[in-house]
Amino acid sequence: MREDDALIGLLWTVLRGHPAGMSEYRLLQRLAGTGQNEWVTGLSDPHALFQCHFLLFHHLYRLRERLRREGAFDLAIHCLNIRLLPAAASGGDLPAPHDALAAYYLDLDNLARTSAQDVAQMLAGFWRRFSATAGRLQALAVLGLDETAGYPEIRRRYRELAMVHHPDRGGDHEKFQEISAAMETLTRCRRQ
Repeated sequence: MREDDALIGLLWTVLRGHPAGMSEYRLLQRLAGTGQNEWVTGLSDPHALFQCHFLLFHHLYRLRERLRREGAFDLAIHCLNIRLLPAAASGGDLPAPHDALAAYYLDLDNLARTSAQDVAQMLAGFWRRFSATAGRLQALAVLGLDETAGYPEIRRRYRELAMVHHPDRGGDHEKFQEISAAMETLTRCRRQ
């Protein structure tokens, strides 16, 4: 039996024992505990962590392909919850839609081509987007809006609040500055 087949069998066994699913982190902990997967090490290094994540997802997508071929189960794959599902209802003769994530993880050349510098750039981009999202949510809260608000609604709400809080109209100068800063943040987020 090939090592890949043994790992896929191990994933199948672990996931069968957790019908509610488990996070990627928890699954990696379980695999590390088996001693069969030497690649589940060095997870404090971002590049090593990326390689570990990639290999795990590569094998999970291979398991999913196998399960779908056999027709009894499917596999939901997300870093926060990986779990077995009953087989999806047949789509008849229609081809399955393209799954870009599966294609990415099933191509081991993507692993080989991703350098430590590439991982550092991906992480930097993630943190920029995360920071922008957090800033957007805070700015929306200042305007009393939720995350589903579109720009026309944001602009309308800003104008309403500006009319009430503008110092020339007897409003609170600090509150006016706060809503103006929130609007600047939301305008900047819109351009990104």
